[in-house]
Amino acid sequence: MALTAGIVGLPNVGKSTLFNAITKAGAEMANYPFATIEPNVGMVEVPDNRLARIQEVVPADKIIPTTFEFTDIAGIVKGASQGEGLGNKFLENIRQVNAIVHVVRAFDGDEIIHVNGVVDPLDDIETINTELILADLEAVDKRYSKVARAAKGNDKNAKAEFVVLEKIKPVLEAGKSARTITFTEEEQKIVKGLFLLTTKPILYVANLAEDDMADPMGSKYFNQIKEFAAIEGADVIGLSASEEEEIAQLPEEEKAEFLEMAGVEEAGLNKLIRAAYHLLDLRTFFTAGGKETRAWTFTAGSKAPQAAGVIHSDFERGFIRAETIAFSDLDELGSVKTVKEAGKLRSEGKEYVVQDGDIIEFRFNV
Repeated sequence: MALTAGIVGLPNVGKSTLFNAITKAGAEMANYPFATIEPNVGMVEVPDNRLARIQEVVPADKIIPTTFEFTDIAGIVKGASQGEGLGNKFLENIRQVNAIVHVVRAFDGDEIIHVNGVVDPLDDIETINTELILADLEAVDKRYSKVARAAKGNDKNAKAEFVVLEKIKPVLEAGKSARTITFTEEEQKIVKGLFLLTTKPILYVANLAEDDMADPMGSKYFNQIKEFAAIEGADVIGLSASEEEEIAQLPEEEKAEFLEMAGVEEAGLNKLIRAAYHLLDLRTFFTAGGKETRAWTFTAGSKAPQAAGVIHSDFERGFIRAETIAFSDLDELGSVKTVKEAGKLRSEGKEYVVQDGDIIEFRFNV
């Protein structure tokens, strides 16, 4: 199954507007709760300026960017963990994603109804996080007594899990997310098997007023969200979803002009997509020249044969070696010939851990 980032938030905070901008997919938007009921899923191109530079140096017939998946999940309301609204369905949809992109309203205005009647980003964050924490607490409580009984015997696995549950339970009871806990590498494996909602990596998106696009730090709401996110060790992206949707529909040459007029160096969407990509622990390698120059997605820490398998299972099965150039070397030296002369072309074997930006030609035999 493809790794996916799920967009969550209260109703009417701009989730579907943002999803439409990211995927150009036309999800239903409406000024009332539960406009999104079934999650919308869309593939997103990952913006990467390195592709254009590789094409300059090693021309190919076409350029193909890499993609990954975004899911737009319906708005959560208070009581979701008890099934309020469409609570059970929403929580299950969140359980299916690998990372959470939490959209928070950070603009004033009466034209869009706030579900609670007042703009308060920290209260909005607390509403969603509380529902996720309560759902996790229920799951932990169900495991707790069963594992506690098994841990009294000689079951080593139960003993190890019980230590982890003992660590998590009081944190959830105190109203904090499990991602605020530091686990050992061994504990992390156990945590992964619990499938908790509040251990999923999270990125906060402050949906700003148009006037705050050029300087998010000038928004009091943005700064409130940023301070909270720091507690969880999370990042925050500030953007205006409605403006981003408009920008996404413009021809390429007009986008730069629009951004310049708005005083913005780069579309917020590009920053968001890259941040979500890294949140999922995804990285990019390239194949270059000939019919196509292409970006490929792999999971950070993958070894060369696993990365080869992203292209085709035969590449992994018959892997011999990976002829590798770092993008930074190609960019600096300006040609494959110069890279070779500088001794920067590497022949890597099965144990090589692929790096973000590697340009690779795989040798294989099946």
